[in-house]
Amino acid sequence: MDNDSSARIVAGLRAWIRDAPAGAQLPATRRLVTEYGAGPVTVQKALRRLVAEGLVESRPGVGSFVRAVRPARGPDFGWQTAALRTPRADLSTVAGPLQTPPPDAQALHAGYPGPDLLPERLVRTALGRAARGAAATSRPPAAGLPELRAWFATELADATPAQLSAVTANDVVVAPGSQSALASIFRALVAPGRPLLIESPTYWGAIQAARQAGVALVPVPSDAHGPDPAEVDRSFRETGARALYAQPSFANPTGAQWSVERAEQVLDVVRAHGAFLVEDDWAHDFGIDAEPRPLAAHDDAGHVVYLRSLTKSVSPALRVAAVIARGPARERILGDRAAESMYVSGLLQQAALEVVSDPGWRTHLRRLRVQLRERRDLLVAAVRDHAPSLDVGVVPPGGLHLWTRLPDGIDAGRLVRDCAAEGVWVAAGDEWFPAEPAAPYLRLAFIGPEPAGYPDAAGVIERAVGRASERIVRHRADDVPSAGGPGWIGPDGAAGAPATEGKS
Repeated sequence: MDNDSSARIVAGLRAWIRDAPAGAQLPATRRLVTEYGAGPVTVQKALRRLVAEGLVESRPGVGSFVRAVRPARGPDFGWQTAALRTPRADLSTVAGPLQTPPPDAQALHAGYPGPDLLPERLVRTALGRAARGAAATSRPPAAGLPELRAWFATELADATPAQLSAVTANDVVVAPGSQSALASIFRALVAPGRPLLIESPTYWGAIQAARQAGVALVPVPSDAHGPDPAEVDRSFRETGARALYAQPSFANPTGAQWSVERAEQVLDVVRAHGAFLVEDDWAHDFGIDAEPRPLAAHDDAGHVVYLRSLTKSVSPALRVAAVIARGPARERILGDRAAESMYVSGLLQQAALEVVSDPGWRTHLRRLRVQLRERRDLLVAAVRDHAPSLDVGVVPPGGLHLWTRLPDGIDAGRLVRDCAAEGVWVAAGDEWFPAEPAAPYLRLAFIGPEPAGYPDAAGVIERAVGRASERIVRHRADDVPSAGGPGWIGPDGAAGAPATEGKS
């Protein structure tokens, strides 16, 4: 977002177009070059962007004009409403973090690392090797390739104390990404309509998967150290729930990591209620100042159902995850997975195995830790210096995001739209709450391209917060009754009322 960025021109012209009538001619290219201090190529890039968005139409040899909207009557699909009836789950079409920003936007909203943070060379080589082998044409077992299952099991077994029995490959079920795995886990462990305890705030994808499974979500507040064990115990007792979904290491969105003491206490509560703890270790490969501490490594009685994905750390093109469970729970999850998709692509499984078995994988993770620390610190500094209205509650010891609280009263959804209009994409925190949001939040990711643009992006956010705060002040002023009017409170505390005839 430097001075020659087309995003600045696009944002300015969008504001101009909002107040212009349809058919109005945009300023000439020469004038825009002078006004924005940009080159003609940059100005033309901005105009092409507006044309692609449908805001502007270009007339060769004449100029660019505000496009007149011509509503067209499309097909009537009203009959489908009666056929489909009420939807089984209240799901948005595409969640905010999955929205695709324009190419020139500063993307702080997404949850997937950019290509420069991924082991690109390893992935390309692995895909080539997998394509040349048997995995390209053979059907893998429903539970997954034995070698890949063994790798997942070994990763967890290495963290298991010697006095406990470690998991084996037979406890592992490979799934096509964590989202599919979560859906299977919730369907297998929680009957439709039954309660599921869930941290609040928590991963929006888990909230959607649970709603899709038809379970009743019971929010459990969670702070920088994890949920209060007493609150977890009370929720189990009052609801009769038999499962808790949680992210003990580097939670999405807060980045918090449970303390060792808190983790032991919560696990004791789960055991006491004969329940399951669904542990989503999504950020296992994203430790920055701390190492992940899987709770599953301290349970050998089958209470913890463990989920780990390679999608974010290896490549979004390799949607491979693993569920580690023991006993009948594992068999039910495997049955659900087989019924939904039969098996996961052997080609993708083999490619993922090639990547994590390569000596370069550990080298990549060491380099990634340094990159994440640099980007996290850059974003924290940018927010504190250029967006002081945002409260950075916890500097995350791992993960990919910064969870920031907005001033009370701010409409987070509108703020997101205002920032996007200026080329900065952020995510409103509402989607991470299974019920009403506790306060307005923004989740900012430090894994997108151009980290040098963080200060400018923070400045855009701060200006948007300032405008939102001014709207709140004006709204409150408009709501104050005028002196002497109905509802006016006089200086003596008496309610005002219209004067009656004959009285002074």
